[in-house]
Amino acid sequence: MDQASPVEPGTTVKGAGHERGKSRALYTAEERQRRDSSVWTIVQGVLAPVQFLVFLVSLGLVLRTLATGEGAFAADVSIVAKTLVLYTIMITGSIWEKVVFGKWLFAEAFFWEDVFSMLVLALHSLYLVLLLGEIGTLEQRMLVALAGYGTYVVNAGQFLWKLRMARLEGAATPRAVAA
Repeated sequence: MDQASPVEPGTTVKGAGHERGKSRALYTAEERQRRDSSVWTIVQGVLAPVQFLVFLVSLGLVLRTLATGEGAFAADVSIVAKTLVLYTIMITGSIWEKVVFGKWLFAEAFFWEDVFSMLVLALHSLYLVLLLGEIGTLEQRMLVALAGYGTYVVNAGQFLWKLRMARLEGAATPRAVAA
């Protein structure tokens, strides 16, 4: 769907909702109002780019460590920082979902994003277990971190796509009200 044909309220957006293959608008009018008035929306809007910047720095440090064997401490610190930011955004995102959709996690509109987020959390948590438990080699730890980062990129893409769907739906709302 392109910008020239925004979605009218009440119409379906392919893939926006998740109801056994059926599509629905991403937000009801009430959910959109709760989303727009919630401080947690702002918190998520701030944390998402912060997490991405931490990710980029950490990715560079991890790749440097894997390529040269140098900078392992800096890479480990950056991965721990990325993981802490991830936990923070996941907790605040869960609060956001509760405020907007009435569920802590796995709200219909964000079900698959939340499922994939659990994989991202699991890989980052595995990294922490390896680091703190002194399990495995440096290379194994860094590869687990890279796997977590790869899943994070996919998950971030899922959320960006939903942001686009929300904007398309939002763009259609004023025209419908004016009509």
